[in-house]
Amino acid sequence: MEQHVVDTIIDELSGTFSAVPPLVAATRLLAALALGAVIGAERESKHKPAGLRTHMLVSMAACLFILVSQQLAALPFGAEDAMRVDPLRLIEAVTAGVAFLAAGTIFTSGGQVHNITTGASMWMAGAIGLACGSGQMPLAAMATGIVLLVLYVIRLVEK
Repeated sequence: MEQHVVDTIIDELSGTFSAVPPLVAATRLLAALALGAVIGAERESKHKPAGLRTHMLVSMAACLFILVSQQLAALPFGAEDAMRVDPLRLIEAVTAGVAFLAAGTIFTSGGQVHNITTGASMWMAGAIGLACGSGQMPLAAMATGIVLLVLYVIRLVEK
C-alpha cells in the first residue's frame, strides 16, 4: 500500500511534463527570475515601491503562465478538432494582470504623477517573462538590456 502511494506521487510529479521537459521549464523559469531581478534591482536602487522581489515575481509568473498553457495544449481534452489554443488570449490576460499591479504603484501627489516608470518596468518584466516562457530567452535578454539602457542612460540625459 505505501509503495503504491509513493509511486502514484512520483508519477504525478514527473508525468505532467508532456510539452516542456522539466529541465527546460526550470531553465525558462530561472531565466525569467534572473532577468526580472536585473530590472527590479535598478528599481530597488532608486527606492521605488516595486523593486527586486516584485519584478522577479512578475516575470516568473508570466513565464509560468506560458509554460502552463503549453502543457495544457498538450493534454487530451477531447476531440483534437475541438481543441482551441489561443496564445494571444493568454498574453492579454497576463498583460491585464500586470497592468493592474503596475497601476497600483502609480499615484498622484501635489499635482504630480509618481512611479509611472516603475509601472512600465513591471509591465516589461511581464513581457520578459512571457518571452522566457515561450523559449525566447535571447529576445528576453535583449529586451532586458534595452530596458536597463533606458532606465540608466535616459536618466543621465534627463539630468
